[in-house]
Amino acid sequence: MTARILKPEPLTSSVFAPYGDVLSCNTAKERRNINYGNTVRFHDLARLDLTVGEGKPIVSIFRSTPLPRPIGVKIMERHPLSSQAFYPLSGRPYMVVVAPKGNFDPERLKAFLAAPDQGVNYHAGTWHHYSLALEAVSDFLVIDRDGPGDNCDEIAVENTRIGY
Repeated sequence: MTARILKPEPLTSSVFAPYGDVLSCNTAKERRNINYGNTVRFHDLARLDLTVGEGKPIVSIFRSTPLPRPIGVKIMERHPLSSQAFYPLSGRPYMVVVAPKGNFDPERLKAFLAAPDQGVNYHAGTWHHYSLALEAVSDFLVIDRDGPGDNCDEIAVENTRIGY
């Protein structure tokens, strides 16, 4: 079987909308001057969905090690009970791989190259790869759900890699 090669495209709000939100100062719905004019608040960047079934929001840091290239897409996951937001802290680009909600279809996988100042918020149920650091070990601020219920489904993927 021939390997499927995913060609990454730049991460933009419009193209990523079916999967979630792009977190960036450029995508803010509103900018507010606060702290006596010394700070700009880039307001309302994502639609967080974390409280279903007695869930509560938590904030974590994930430290991700780059995978060898070419990057093989072997596992996809989804969180049926909540959104999950990632924001890079290390000043490096990273890769995002997603597929639409519903039954997993490997033919619908998409790859995005995220800039160092872009985060993502995956909508509940969106299939996604775990954090894909590219240049070096990288930290991500993560906002997701903690609480009862099974909130992580995984599925194996075969013969797929990222052409980067």
